[in-house]
Amino acid sequence: MSIEDRIQRRMDRRGSNDFVPTNPEEAKYQEALKRVKRIKGFYTHALVYIVINIMIVIVNIQDLKEGESYFQFKNFITLSFWGIGLLAHGLSVFLPGMILGSNWEERKIRELMEKEKNNKWE
Repeated sequence: MSIEDRIQRRMDRRGSNDFVPTNPEEAKYQEALKRVKRIKGFYTHALVYIVINIMIVIVNIQDLKEGESYFQFKNFITLSFWGIGLLAHGLSVFLPGMILGSNWEERKIRELMEKEKNNKWE
């Protein structure tokens, strides 16, 4: 039985929120699973952004009066502000690994645990 099968079986029994990894391999798999879900969430957000904004452009073009230009501020409000939100979402998904490194969280957790362990006995 593969590790994925064992993890899935345990998650089915306990529920995905209660899953506690019993070895480092399961913990790494669980972290990778969370990362994939975050990336999938961003891609879904980007796809919805594109589809909805295409529909808005079509509606705005149909509502233009004779000789009126499409390039007006009101036609770009949703595109702009939602685009800022999408950019922030993308940065939150992809940027931490680029800036802080892939194992920053693990190093920081160990550092804080060491600090707590040292302060506990003083």
